[in-house]
Amino acid sequence: MQQTNNRKETIENGSKGRGPSKTAETLAIIRAMESRKPEEERIYYDPYAFYFISRETMEYYSSHTAEARAMLEQSERLVPGVGVSCLVRARYFDDVVKASITDGLEQLVVLGAGYDSRAYRIEGLEHVRVFEADDPATQKLKTDKVREIFGMLPGHVTYVPADLAVDDLGQKLAESGYDTSRKTLFLLEGLVYYLPPIAVDKVLAFIAHGSGRGSSAMVFDYIPASVVDGTCEQEADRNWQKGVTDAGEPFLFGVDEMALEAFLSERGFTLRQKMTGEDYRTAYLRGKNEGRPVNSLLSFAYAAVR
Repeated sequence: MQQTNNRKETIENGSKGRGPSKTAETLAIIRAMESRKPEEERIYYDPYAFYFISRETMEYYSSHTAEARAMLEQSERLVPGVGVSCLVRARYFDDVVKASITDGLEQLVVLGAGYDSRAYRIEGLEHVRVFEADDPATQKLKTDKVREIFGMLPGHVTYVPADLAVDDLGQKLAESGYDTSRKTLFLLEGLVYYLPPIAVDKVLAFIAHGSGRGSSAMVFDYIPASVVDGTCEQEADRNWQKGVTDAGEPFLFGVDEMALEAFLSERGFTLRQKMTGEDYRTAYLRGKNEGRPVNSLLSFAYAAVR
């Protein structure tokens, strides 16, 4: 009953009143821990992730080391491989951004930006107009931290406060100086499954019709519909949904693997690349990382606007 109520409340009210995203902080913790490893042992490096971990969380980890380790181990047992999949996802998204810069990218729009640090660490993005859209509470904490790190907000980044579950994305971006004619890449990392289906369709409709046709693209990750509707058979799948629901950020949208290409085509996109768990395990987990587990439920897709 609690899961159903949380899902209904999120659909109706978006993120209003929830405060900064707990999921965004969890991802910052995962990236920070990975970044502390030697270069040859890590999947991903984010030198700024540490800054986005709250003082309370840091104090807990410092004073309750054994308990924190046990909690992380328990989380891995309940939902095996999800942390590694999130790290590989971030690496894949970085690679798409870097390739897009080489290909003449003019605008980058990061939707549900959370504590994403790409605008501050990927070479070449300082010459690209970057828009970061996220709910106001999370974004306020983000901008406070960015000022703390750099002493000011970078001039090439525009912060767009928006609840993507309920707000008009096109209007919010237009008010912030977004140019519909420019070659644009949209990043939807860890986003679509937290949005209700009607919001997903609205966001994709804007991307398809509000960006440079034939020159713009998006990259996103997704989970199967069975995780969302509760028909999944694996206990780990149900544990994942329960975990995010208990955190107040339930999964609301999924797309089946076999339906992905049709799903995108119906909404004005052409699939360029699909990365399943097995695909990105082969592409990214090599050397000392070869044996690390991934979560096969999490897949990525790179699609172009037709």
